[in-house]
Amino acid sequence: MPASFLLADRPELAPAERKRRTARLLDEAQDVRGAERQRLLDEVVLLNIPVARSLAARYRNRGQPLEDLEQVACLALTHAVNAFRPDRGDDLLVFAMPCILGELRRHFRDTTWTVRPPRRVQELRPRVFAAEERLAQELRRPPRPRELADDLGCDQDEVREAWQCGDCASPTSLDEVLPGTDSATVVDQIADDERGYSRSEAIAVLAPACRRLGPRDRKILRMRYYEQLRQTQIAERLGISQVQVSRLLHRILRDLRRSITTGDAPGTPAGTSVDAA
Repeated sequence: MPASFLLADRPELAPAERKRRTARLLDEAQDVRGAERQRLLDEVVLLNIPVARSLAARYRNRGQPLEDLEQVACLALTHAVNAFRPDRGDDLLVFAMPCILGELRRHFRDTTWTVRPPRRVQELRPRVFAAEERLAQELRRPPRPRELADDLGCDQDEVREAWQCGDCASPTSLDEVLPGTDSATVVDQIADDERGYSRSEAIAVLAPACRRLGPRDRKILRMRYYEQLRQTQIAERLGISQVQVSRLLHRILRDLRRSITTGDAPGTPAGTSVDAA
């Protein structure tokens, strides 16, 4: 379709008059071929462009320029007009509107996601927004997630996920200047990697488990990991073999791991609570 069609500035007709003229042009196009048929179909497209633009406007303010959405809608209208068969129905828009809406949804699904969420979330998101607008009018307040979930027949978690995936379509740039500042950007607010954080976290996790070790186990850990003694040196101090030291270290570390993950006291059989021990 020539680009001039999309920019045509014609007075919008009343729906009944547009339907009447559309039906007449389509009937005439059935009886001709070649350039004359294409001229008539192009005239049908021109008559119904306001409808395509109106459908595209439903998706404004969702991260895509309205001009791009109108182009997708008008192209879908053109395909629908060329594929329409008057002998199967006399109303073009009954056939064309689902085609246009489908192309608009496909445009969002295929081209606008910077980070692509699951297909089910992509398809649920426009339904959530439509239900939100409708329920807000009925309830005279913003609907709650539970009310949206009941209306759509899905879980509340799915509704929240559809809300949150909006940032996937047009995520905030790390170079975006923060409101109320002259030059501070989003990346300036990201915490630096600090090795002390990991050490503090390890101490907070290990300290309670280590305090529940027996005196000999704590002594072995201190010699091995703080004094950095070899197993043979530890064995000499304790008067045992190096193999025994190796087995003791293996058991101590295993007990610490279980204590951290399950809360069992070191040396307690798996499944036994600390209090019972």
